[in-house]
Amino acid sequence: MRKLKIISFIGLLLTMATAWAGEDRSSGEQASQVKPYIFASQSMQITAVVEAINHETRVVTLRGPQGNTVTFTVDEKARNLDQVDVGDIVHTEYVQSISIEVMANTGVEAGEGAFTVVERAAEGDTPGVIATDTRIVTATVEAIDLESNTFKLKGPDGIVEEYMARNPENLKRAAVGDLVVITNTEAWAISVEKTVSE
Repeated sequence: MRKLKIISFIGLLLTMATAWAGEDRSSGEQASQVKPYIFASQSMQITAVVEAINHETRVVTLRGPQGNTVTFTVDEKARNLDQVDVGDIVHTEYVQSISIEVMANTGVEAGEGAFTVVERAAEGDTPGVIATDTRIVTATVEAIDLESNTFKLKGPDGIVEEYMARNPENLKRAAVGDLVVITNTEAWAISVEKTVSE
């Protein structure tokens, strides 16, 4: 399994681009009673046209909206490629979400895990797939420094790293020993729209 580095998630949220829609539970009357939680997501939709296709070799060329082309070999696991013809339209939607949640620790050790769910079109249908890939990393809070606005996390590999808090108020609502759960989910949906009469 591909190892995840906590810094990639923390760093992404600390330097979040405006394309991300985010939520930070750090304000409100009960903010002081709630552990920090940050959520961010982004989505992208791309439409391309099948420029060329070889059903025997499974090599497909797609032309994007800017006229750029990309050629690749379709995996054998992809069903119903024989249903696709030149001129057909391929719709792709991609969504990524990342959350960082701090919670009281009841003796849980830092760790990581992942799971993937894939659903393909049935045999004979127009090609399509929906897939989600979720990866979870947990870390423990090793230190909090309110004066310097920093905190230290111990990851699954046992390494302790220091970070600057995105929102200083969050440090006041966390405690040494807390568990930090970082969840990254990526989802894809690909479908083909027929434009050539059979």
